[in-house]
Amino acid sequence: MAKNKLNKNWLHDHINDPYVKLAQKEGYRARAAYKLKEIDESEHLIKPGQVIVDLGCTPGSWSQYVRNKLAGKAGGGIHGTIIGLDMLPMEPIADVHFILGDFREEESFKQLEEVLAGRKVDLVLSDMAPNLSGIAVADAARIEHIIDLAIEFSHAHMKPNGSLLVKCFNGTGYSQLIENFRNEFKIVTQKKPKASRDKSSEIFLLGKTLKNPS
Repeated sequence: MAKNKLNKNWLHDHINDPYVKLAQKEGYRARAAYKLKEIDESEHLIKPGQVIVDLGCTPGSWSQYVRNKLAGKAGGGIHGTIIGLDMLPMEPIADVHFILGDFREEESFKQLEEVLAGRKVDLVLSDMAPNLSGIAVADAARIEHIIDLAIEFSHAHMKPNGSLLVKCFNGTGYSQLIENFRNEFKIVTQKKPKASRDKSSEIFLLGKTLKNPS
């Protein structure tokens, strides 16, 4: 009974959510696009000509937003390169190179190297989140693991002066995540966009310029 009430409350909030309505109107696949939009507008992360990787990109709203920012090249197309990686399938997005698979595995790595063609990445985005169990210590470990993977990916593929934006949650283990980020990046900022629901502990960490580039 309580679960049904919870689902109904969530559905009511979702249907009446202004960002959900805006996403439907503007053609974004998820309201998450507006979280990235707000962070980008304050931090000026996405610029023409960049190589940008979207880790855990499915369903694709972040890639859609990036694509819209890089559009406008004469004759169509975009000025820049967007690569989306996910273990779940994604409906195609124009001008986005999608790689289905785990970026730690050889097949995905080879596909990524082909698209990069020797270039380094300017910006790594990660809206990835684990399935949360509700057990604080276990969830904190899962979140930390996903963020460690994003940092590892950045060391392998990002320019020394590049940026990494990841999603995490303000709760158990959060101070450790910030500490980890400060060990890796010269500038670390915490971002809580308005499009994040008030009830959510979701917060984004932005790291700029690697301290010890590979």
